Amino acid sequence: MATTVAPAPRSRSKLAPRAYYWFVWPAVIAFAAFHTLPVIIGVFFSFTNYAGYGTWDFVGMANYVNIFRDDRVLQAYTFSFLFAIVATVLTNAISLAIALGLNAKIRARNFWRGVYFVPYILAVLVVGYVFQFLFSNSLPKILSGIPLFRDNILTNPDWAWTAIVVLAVWQACAFSIIIYLAGLQTIPADIYEAASIDGATPARQFRSITFPLISAFFTINVVLSLKGFLQVFDPIIALTNGGPGTSTESVTMLIFRGGFTGGEFAYQTANAVIFFIVITIVSLLQFRVLQRREADF
Repeated sequence: MATTVAPAPRSRSKLAPRAYYWFVWPAVIAFAAFHTLPVIIGVFFSFTNYAGYGTWDFVGMANYVNIFRDDRVLQAYTFSFLFAIVATVLTNAISLAIALGLNAKIRARNFWRGVYFVPYILAVLVVGYVFQFLFSNSLPKILSGIPLFRDNILTNPDWAWTAIVVLAVWQACAFSIIIYLAGLQTIPADIYEAASIDGATPARQFRSITFPLISAFFTINVVLSLKGFLQVFDPIIALTNGGPGTSTESVTMLIFRGGFTGGEFAYQTANAVIFFIVITIVSLLQFRVLQRREADF
């Protein structure tokens, strides 16, 4: 009598890949539809004279060549880089100092961690308008004896950028503090105890123990800060709207204004492509230099 053999049950290892793809493919398709495809279309139009409406013709590399001859574009890049460098230095210096204080044995440490994180969850435009009122109305009255603040600093073409730095750094510090706190908590307390027994001062402990051991977190913060500040947009909209004149006009604001309201869609798309390449190169150089420093430690 012939016996029938029941089919072996499918193993979970064979079903796992199929379930994995069912979860992954919708995300991949959505990413391609809302990110990759628009980027490709934008790069295509950067080789045309498309104004955002009507007909268009191919112009080759003309948009890219003209960008390097445009004084307004060069001014926007200069402002963006100077702003980003100053804001990155201040953000990391202030954040690291606050993180060191919060990591110490102080009362209500968790409460203060929450307080310092509040700026990160607030809407930057809403906070920006609060800062605008502060700089334009409150400070001229409070600091009327100081010539710089006697008038509205936001109308000063030489110093308006400092107000944007204050707002951007105030909000960016919240995220950087969390990163530094995560790094500080990875350092064993025994190392500090041994260093104290050997007579190392707090400054020497910071130079020889703390900073080398959190250098990876420092790299992350610096790269993310510089990349984010290079793309500054919301604080400028809220405080100066690019003024006075074009003294605080960033690259992202120039791309937005020219591309969507100035009839320069293709031209500013080419500018966006160049800006993307610049940010990528800057970020890679940062990783290369800072990770090499990590290895030296």
